[in-house]
Amino acid sequence: MDNSSLPDPFKKPAAPRPYADPTDVPAGVSAELRASDADRERVAEALREAYAEGRLTAEEHSERVDAVYAAKTLGELVPLTRDLPSHHATHQPMASAPQPQSALPSRTESENMVAVFGGAERKGRFRAGRFVKAVAVFGGVEIDLTEAVFDAPELVIHCTAVFGGIEIRVPENVTLRGGGAGIFGGFEVRQQEGTDPHGPVVTIKGSAVFGGVEAKRRRPSKLAAKARKFLEG
Repeated sequence: MDNSSLPDPFKKPAAPRPYADPTDVPAGVSAELRASDADRERVAEALREAYAEGRLTAEEHSERVDAVYAAKTLGELVPLTRDLPSHHATHQPMASAPQPQSALPSRTESENMVAVFGGAERKGRFRAGRFVKAVAVFGGVEIDLTEAVFDAPELVIHCTAVFGGIEIRVPENVTLRGGGAGIFGGFEVRQQEGTDPHGPVVTIKGSAVFGGVEAKRRRPSKLAAKARKFLEG
């Protein structure tokens, strides 16, 4: 009798196929299947890429990331990337399709910002980089990072304000840390943890002499605050 076609009772079953995209739930797999940590991380990475490409605002990115880490099943992950190109990539691969040239900002700023008897500002969509040196002497420097794309996990901003002022604003998904010396002046860093536990960190250092340095997180819009309250139950 030929037993070659019979299953081997001592052979370990094959490991389940890892999903290229956890939101791509194959036919026959229940949407109620428990999501793994790896599933959540893949979705979180897709959301980070979408944010860097400008497909999601800071508020949208923060809200969806919160929902990712709160998700218990694959079905709960599906809506979070349904409107993003990466969701459809596993269904209709387009390796030869050209990538949009304007997806990522090409604007890269200098590491130095100097304002002497004048002003300097940096805002809008640009690559934040790893380090910025801001100097304000009888002038003012404004750094608005609410629309910036972070290339590195940490951005360090070294501030020197002499009879001048430096103001820094960060989005709510970014963690703000640091502090400095205020000599006949003020150095205020409103340290706060970002809403995205895997988001970038902005660290403020330096000193203010007869001047001021202030770093704070931008207030979320009323709509974003209502949405967050709804998600938190």
